[in-house]
Amino acid sequence: MLLGGLRYLLPVIEEAHKLGVYVITADYLPNNIAHKYSDEYCNVSIIDKNLVLKAAQELKIDGILSHAVDPGVVSAAYVAEKMGLPFQCSYEAACILQDKSLFRKFLSENGFNCPKAKGYDNAEDALKDVDYFNWPVIVKPVDSAGSKGVTKVENRSDLRAAIETALAASLSKNFVIEDFLDKVGAQSSADIFTIDGKLVYPAYSDQLFDPDAANPYTPAIEIWPSTMEQKFQNDLTEQLQRLFTLLKVKSGIYNVESRVCSNGKAYIMEVSPRGGGNRIAELQDMATRQSLIQNEIKKALGMSLDNITLPKYDGVWCNYILHSNKPGNFVSVDIDESFRAKHVKNIGLIVKSGDNVVPFTGANNSLGTLFLRFETREELETALNNSTSWLRINVK
Repeated sequence: MLLGGLRYLLPVIEEAHKLGVYVITADYLPNNIAHKYSDEYCNVSIIDKNLVLKAAQELKIDGILSHAVDPGVVSAAYVAEKMGLPFQCSYEAACILQDKSLFRKFLSENGFNCPKAKGYDNAEDALKDVDYFNWPVIVKPVDSAGSKGVTKVENRSDLRAAIETALAASLSKNFVIEDFLDKVGAQSSADIFTIDGKLVYPAYSDQLFDPDAANPYTPAIEIWPSTMEQKFQNDLTEQLQRLFTLLKVKSGIYNVESRVCSNGKAYIMEVSPRGGGNRIAELQDMATRQSLIQNEIKKALGMSLDNITLPKYDGVWCNYILHSNKPGNFVSVDIDESFRAKHVKNIGLIVKSGDNVVPFTGANNSLGTLFLRFETREELETALNNSTSWLRINVK
């Protein structure tokens, strides 16, 4: 059973079918695209763990995933635990990892590098604590992904508006406020893999942002391999392994966000027991010639896994998130033919001509993705600095 129905599930369905696996997709939106490619559709709210469990038991499933679908992770962990199915971690651990406030509390209590943070369920309590934090701060929903509802707040007078934005994007109507960590270089967002609790595939990327976007904290470009200093990558790998040991995790894929800050410390920002959005696992599979997606399916079904090893990249790869900074109707994406032939390895357009387009405030507002490959980082950076010479996004 795959929770959700987004386009991100299509490669999972494809790989499952290659393995001869019958796929059931589940959510409450029957017109979602993944349901057109699965073998069966189950209409159930993926955030209601008990209803998902009931459906899973009736369907007699052999495995469950919430790949790249953040709202379904806790339900997937719950069902797996109740039915004795493989999952990355326990239900309790999933609840900690999926709640930004609980995760910050866990990190702090266990001596990890962690910003000062506090969770709330109402604005008034938070507004009383303005002197608790080292300003500026970041306000986030505790349970959203793709940077939805996230605001950096410089002035205390703007805190209430940021809280309202976070609450509007939160399913549980809870939010967290934390010190803003001034990063050095690029933040990392990448998928990693554990086997029997051991981190065998640590990965790091350079995650870049569009300063002109409606939400400048929504990732717009992701690059592998990372330019992060190796000593910080090693430190983060050690931190992640200690975290996984404490949480008693098992085998599976995780999406991890991390950064190095101006205080000279490396921080784990988020860890989610699922594949990342924006087709991260797909790109990493192409770039490293290993298959995280296929092994995640095998893990969910208790099948033998491949020999997953440290990632080695075939060139320099870029996940270019197509987006518009203005509203309107989508017309086309035009790519220079010579550039396309040399560098474009995959086009994942998710809009069609005439579709309504809104400014880029979260991953859910993207137009799709381009997978680009270059021989060197310098070649990539030249292309990114001159994107108007090879890419045109037409919105009217």
